[in-house]
Amino acid sequence: MKQLLFLITALFGAGVLHAQEIEFTEFDLDNGLHVILHEDNSTPIVAVSVMYHVGSKNEEENRTGFAHFFEHLLFEGSENIGRGEYFKTIQAAGGALNANTSFDRTYYYQILPSNQLELGLYMESERMLHAKIDSVGIETQREVVKEERRQRYDNTPYGSLLEESMKRAYTVHPYQNTPIGTMEHLNAAKDEEFMDFYKTFYVPNNAVLSIAGDIDIKETRKLVEAYFSEIPRGTREIPRPTVVEPEQTEEVRDVVYDQIQLPAVIQVYHIPAQGTEDYYAVSMLAQLLSQGQSSRLNKALVDEQQIAVAAGAFPFSLEDPGVSLSFAIANAGISAEELEEAMDAEFEKVKNELISEYEYQKLQNQIESDFVSRNNRVAGIAESLANYYVYFGSTDLINTEIERYRQVTREDIQRVANKYFTDKNRVVLYYLPESSKEQPKETSVESDN
Repeated sequence: MKQLLFLITALFGAGVLHAQEIEFTEFDLDNGLHVILHEDNSTPIVAVSVMYHVGSKNEEENRTGFAHFFEHLLFEGSENIGRGEYFKTIQAAGGALNANTSFDRTYYYQILPSNQLELGLYMESERMLHAKIDSVGIETQREVVKEERRQRYDNTPYGSLLEESMKRAYTVHPYQNTPIGTMEHLNAAKDEEFMDFYKTFYVPNNAVLSIAGDIDIKETRKLVEAYFSEIPRGTREIPRPTVVEPEQTEEVRDVVYDQIQLPAVIQVYHIPAQGTEDYYAVSMLAQLLSQGQSSRLNKALVDEQQIAVAAGAFPFSLEDPGVSLSFAIANAGISAEELEEAMDAEFEKVKNELISEYEYQKLQNQIESDFVSRNNRVAGIAESLANYYVYFGSTDLINTEIERYRQVTREDIQRVANKYFTDKNRVVLYYLPESSKEQPKETSVESDN
C-alpha cells in the first residue's frame, strides 16, 4: 500500500496536476491607478476589486486601527450614494461584497452578474473619489469596530493571541500593532484626522483595480477610463515605514492569563519577508507541520500522544520580515511545559533529519492544489493579480511563483529549520487559565493591644 501511495504521489509531483495559466492585461491611467483585467467568459460573473496599499503598518504610533476602521467606514456611502445604501445597491443587483485589512494592504471586492460590471465600477470610483467621511459615519463605525473587538478579541478564548504575540515579537517595527488597533486611539482621533488619512492613502496612485470574469477587455478598458481617469492623483507623500526590526538575540518568554479552561503554548519565530528565497522553504516547513490531519504537529501531539486538542503552525506572509507562529492547546491534565517539550521535539526532528521523499512530494502536491483552488474562481484570480502587483510589482507571478516552491529542496527545509527556528529567535507564550493565577498573599498585622 505504501508503495502504491508513493507512486501516486510521485506521479502528481511529476506534473499530472498543473495550474492553468492566467492571462491578463494591465495598464496605468494618467492618475497612477494600475488596472489589471482578466477575461473568463465561462460563467456570467465578474469580480470588481480595488486593493489599496495601506495596512496597519502605515499608521501613526498613537493612531492604530485606522486602516481597519476605514475598511468599515468606506461602506458608509458617498456624495452620490446614500448612507447605508452601499450594501443594498449591490445586493439588489444580485451581487455580494466585502473587504478585509491586513498589516500591509486593504482590499475591497464585489462579485456581480457580468451585466452589472458598470455598477461595480461606479461604486468603487465613488469610494475612491467621494467617500462620506463625517461625524455621523465615524461614530457609527466606531461602535461597529468596538463590537467586533469585543466579539473576536476581548470575549473570545485565546482571542488576544495575535496581539500578545506581535507586541513581544517586534520592538520597533509597526508590525507590533495588529490591524484591529486600539479603541483608545480611535476614540481620541478627530474627524479631520480621518479625512487626512483618506486623502493620503485612498488615492488612485496607491491603488490597484483588478477585474476578472465575464468581460470584454476592450470595452472594459473604456469603462474603466470613463469612471476612474478623472479622479485626481493624490498629491501627498505616502508614508512607508523604513524602520528595520533588529535581530532578536535571546528568547522572550511570558505568561498570559486568559478566561480559558485549557493551557496553550504559542511559539513565534522571526522569518524572512514574503517573496525571498528562504520564505518559500519556511512556508513549506509550516505546511509540513500543520496542514491536514496527517501533519506532523497534529499527528504527534493530537493523535499519537493525545496531549493536545489542537496544534498547528503558519507563516505570516508579510511585506517586511515577518513571523511564523506555532501553537498547541493542551488536553485536559496536560501542562504547558509538557506541551512545549513535545512541540520542540517535532522541530528538532526536522532540524536533524531530512523529511522523507514521500512527505516532500505530498507537500508539492498540496501547494499545487492550493494554487489551483485559489485561482479556480474569478474572485480568487482578481485578488491574486492585485496581490502580486502590490507586493512584488510583478503580476505574472500568478503564473510563475509556484516554480519558486518547486525549487525548494528537502535540504532547504532542513536548513531553514536550523537557521530560523532557534530558541534565541523566538517568543514563547504560555496561555494559562485566569483561575491558575496566584493571588497575592495577605499579610497579617499584629495588634499592639
